[in-house]
Amino acid sequence: QVQFLESGGGSAQPGGSLTLSCARSGFIYSRYCLAWFRQTPTKERERVAFVTDAGVTDYVSSVKGRFIISQEYGKNTLLLRMNDLRPEDTAMYYCAAHSRDRFGTCDDDQKYNIWGQGTQVTVSS
Repeated sequence: QVQFLESGGGSAQPGGSLTLSCARSGFIYSRYCLAWFRQTPTKERERVAFVTDAGVTDYVSSVKGRFIISQEYGKNTLLLRMNDLRPEDTAMYYCAAHSRDRFGTCDDDQKYNIWGQGTQVTVSS
């Protein structure tokens, strides 16, 4: 059974940092897309960043230069390092994934079919 479990959320002041973790189990695909999404009660779900099995990354423009997505391969863990946090980063953050074929891309949000339960991030002074 595939299971994703997020952790690392919490509260931070503007300009602060947090690192989110997503521990994966049962995820055995050799070609895949791993991503972080976020959602608030008043906004649609937004893909924040993705990373492929080949190490290709992509970020939504609002977090470029502030957030870093990466993997800890030996620990099957997906990370999101969030720096220079802003109040508008406040959201529930989810890790998600889907397998891909050799030429598959990771920018189709509808393809993400494995999800964690989410971890809350709150940025306020």
